[in-house]
Amino acid sequence: MNNSINTTRAQDSTNAIERLYITMRHLFNRGFYKPSGVSGAALRQSLLQLRPEIYGSIAEEKAELNGLIYVLERLPEGIEQCRFINLTSDEGYATSQFKPIIPPKRRRNCYRIDDEQMNIEITRGRSDIYDILTHLTFLFIESEKISARVLIEDTDRTIRDWVKLEQAVKKDKLTQLEREVALIHVANILGRPFVEVMEVHQLLATKTNPERFLQIIYWLGKLAIEEITTGDKRAITFSPMLRERLGHHIHGERWANTIKEVLGQKGLLQRPIHIISANMHSVMNSLFAKKALSKEFKEKESLEIYEALSLPKNNLLRNKVIALAKKNGMLAIDDVSGTNIDVQIFDMAKLGPDACCFNLPKDLPEAQKPLLFVMDYAFGEQAYETIDELLKPYVNKKGEEVFLNVSSISIMGKAGILEGGKGDIMIPNAHIFEGTADNYPFENELSKKDFEGNGLNVLQGTMVTVLGTSLQNKDVLQFFHESTWNVIGLEMEGVHYQKAIQSASKIRKSIRPDVKVRYAYYASDNPLETGSTLASGGLGTTGVKPTYLITDKILTQIFNS
Repeated sequence: MNNSINTTRAQDSTNAIERLYITMRHLFNRGFYKPSGVSGAALRQSLLQLRPEIYGSIAEEKAELNGLIYVLERLPEGIEQCRFINLTSDEGYATSQFKPIIPPKRRRNCYRIDDEQMNIEITRGRSDIYDILTHLTFLFIESEKISARVLIEDTDRTIRDWVKLEQAVKKDKLTQLEREVALIHVANILGRPFVEVMEVHQLLATKTNPERFLQIIYWLGKLAIEEITTGDKRAITFSPMLRERLGHHIHGERWANTIKEVLGQKGLLQRPIHIISANMHSVMNSLFAKKALSKEFKEKESLEIYEALSLPKNNLLRNKVIALAKKNGMLAIDDVSGTNIDVQIFDMAKLGPDACCFNLPKDLPEAQKPLLFVMDYAFGEQAYETIDELLKPYVNKKGEEVFLNVSSISIMGKAGILEGGKGDIMIPNAHIFEGTADNYPFENELSKKDFEGNGLNVLQGTMVTVLGTSLQNKDVLQFFHESTWNVIGLEMEGVHYQKAIQSASKIRKSIRPDVKVRYAYYASDNPLETGSTLASGGLGTTGVKPTYLITDKILTQIFNS
């Protein structure tokens, strides 16, 4: 009798995610691995079995171009040329002659040590390591696809397309005709239509390096070919200091202490503090933009002002808002701890007459006027490290413990939505942690009713905190969406924030037990829809309306409390 049990695709995918993280942790503890070795093969096999939506056609023979762009925006420029990649802690490179390379979509300092080595600083915890290793594994898979297509079987020779690409890459400058000829050869190598390859070439081109795409494909293939023909292997290493420091909140503690010192010096520790995790512009603009730009935008809606401020060309307008904010109690604390989390403090006791777009009760005493503490987005597990350290009592120079008067904690963020589209809003009433039975229900001060009637789809339910957005596929997400968990979206920080808030308010008693919490997310993508994943591009101005709608509701509640 056959008693075999068939697992579902969702179960297989969950197992693949678990194997990926166990393997990554093992490799981190070991200190190094070779992508072409046994450990590297285990990562590649798990990723190919998982086939995450964000990596598109990763499991097919043809190259995955949208996934490639997504990954390159999150890794340092030139990493495809490096045989040795070293993940380090903050070990003092900032004081050296090395110039940091910062990826456009991930704020991490990277240093090109020589022609063959790239060092990447890890200051945001394990989530950062998982993110990098997943993206690197994608690159290695794509590079192997290239080498498999260009190497002639059982020889060290390559096909004509590769020879022609190599000749083009070695030229100082290409004419438009030479560029198009090279791209035709690249299209053959990648198994993609010429028009798609041309489009990606234009997207990746920069003023200083117009042929960047050709060089990326060449170097990805070159290193993979050399591994096979010469035995020169690529290697990923983790520095001893990184392995020693990880998990000890070193950067989070440094960040929190700096902030509390500033608050102590300004005599603000006892004031009602409202913590807001958001970007570095929406709270400031909501408070001051309409007043600061009243001449430039007469009789204009606030949304038009915010959309104008979001455009890169309008630097003068942004400076005008910043100037008014600083005049009325804004203090900016740039990060020097390595967390890459900047902070703005808005002292509502310093508001001048008719300077702000929100009003406090007229009879409110100075000591009760709120302090808005705005912190930039954390990344994954870093959310626990930073909030946990921030909510601890401040130990002053006399050795006395000073407890912060935290009235509320509001979290606004981007998330993947499972029913709707970009720009829609999600209001959670619980967070669950992917791969575990851990769940964190809470009383959310924000509700679905607060956002209805604004032309946006609003969902209320459970959010799942995933180990990495780049490791989700339709099968896993479909299970979340259709199960009794009532999952409406996925993000990376919610569980970590709530874990820190609950431990501080319910167990450690370092903040009041009735601290108000607010969570709201706007959709950056719908990973269940083909063509709507994060790899399909950013939100653009679509994100302006939900961002400011959420900010407005948070501020309205704070000012009315």
